[in-house]
Amino acid sequence: MEYKWIVLTNTTLAILMASLDANIVIIALPKISSDLHASVLETIWIVLSYGLVTTTVLLSFGRLADMFGRVKLYNLGLIVFTAGSALCSLSGSGQELILFRIVQALGAAFLFSNSVAIITDVFDVKERGKALGLNQVSIVVGSVTGLVLGGLLTDTLGWRSIFWVNIPIGIFGAIWSHKKLREIGTKTGGRIDWTGNCLLASGLILLLLGLTLGPLQILTEIVELLMIFVGLALLILFVFVESKTDDPMFDVKLFKLRTFTTGNISVFLNAIARGALILIMTFYLQGPTMKLSALEAGLYLIPVSFTIATFGPISGWLSDKYGSKFFIIGGLLSSAVGFLILTGLRPHESFSHLLIPFVLVGAGMGMFVAPNRTAVMNSVPTHRRGIASGMSTTLVSLGNIMSLGLSFLIITQTVPISDLEVIFTGRNANFTNAVNFVNSIHMIFFLSAAILFASIIPSIIERSAKIQD
Repeated sequence: MEYKWIVLTNTTLAILMASLDANIVIIALPKISSDLHASVLETIWIVLSYGLVTTTVLLSFGRLADMFGRVKLYNLGLIVFTAGSALCSLSGSGQELILFRIVQALGAAFLFSNSVAIITDVFDVKERGKALGLNQVSIVVGSVTGLVLGGLLTDTLGWRSIFWVNIPIGIFGAIWSHKKLREIGTKTGGRIDWTGNCLLASGLILLLLGLTLGPLQILTEIVELLMIFVGLALLILFVFVESKTDDPMFDVKLFKLRTFTTGNISVFLNAIARGALILIMTFYLQGPTMKLSALEAGLYLIPVSFTIATFGPISGWLSDKYGSKFFIIGGLLSSAVGFLILTGLRPHESFSHLLIPFVLVGAGMGMFVAPNRTAVMNSVPTHRRGIASGMSTTLVSLGNIMSLGLSFLIITQTVPISDLEVIFTGRNANFTNAVNFVNSIHMIFFLSAAILFASIIPSIIERSAKIQD
């Protein structure tokens, strides 16, 4: 097999594993929460902790990759993620699962921060869109498989079995990667930006704690607002400090490249808009109004992932030939329309009524991701692709966790805490606010549509045609 296809196959396998874990955990979350007797806060942080850690360390891991070798740290990611999966299956409480999810997140960060850069190193400009599009399929195949397999395993063998799936995949991928992959990208000198790390981590932690503790009345309103304000201030300070640092992990200078800037603004807004979709629909479908099993909920959500898998490689391949702008704008518009239709969601919906908006949202995501990622990576000099990949992936991860935090905040403004226990933990209890719960979903999806329409604006700005090699 030609080396570039070995690279694509191996990295695709690793991303498949990491993507499988994302949805496989979400679809099983109500059952996990019920069995571990987790609180609402613990339940939401089983998801948030993973995203928080990944976002915090992605940039540093991208920097480490530029310094010490992308393949070496990619291999380490496979090992850490596999070990984290084994530990998650042994969790005896919500707190333990959160801790072991953090271990998983560290491994996933190594994988996500390096896989795109490794692929970009070995594929020339004419084939990058197709290669990245195929790689993106692994994310969606993992999502589809995670939804169905997660539901099936949860209903038959219990939620612990969902973590066993990663172990054989991770072991095989690590051995294969160690034997076959080699360093292609140029290593650079430098140091770890500890100041930037601390500012980013502190800002995100305070922001997310304010968004999740406040609505549960664990904090006073003043303390909640103070945490959110200080968190945002630290994130702004982070960007300022990075602009003055000799070896930044968030290279602000790359934003002088117009394509890099517009592409990353679009991908960040897109992540905020759709990051909470699967989680919200999981609680809706398995919640007290629809009352579906984990497997049934996974089957309902297949159209979203299937259409991403279908349109992802096609749009990547066509964008190599015809340019990326049409596919990027068309994808954002399609997803926005899908979310608008979902604002009419009722307490009880049939699969047929959900099919069209799910297809529109999924097709839009598929059309958008690969062409946008290709345009961004093509605009960056070869020796900066590690940190550029880390920055772009960080913005996606940051957008996702902001989406989760904002969605949780919106739901808690309309649904009483007693009903949140029913929705988020899957426990049997009387549920009296079905209308309020569904109305909160309407507000979330309307905001998603508005953000997607806004994300079209940077995408229509003329992109630089020059590719940096």
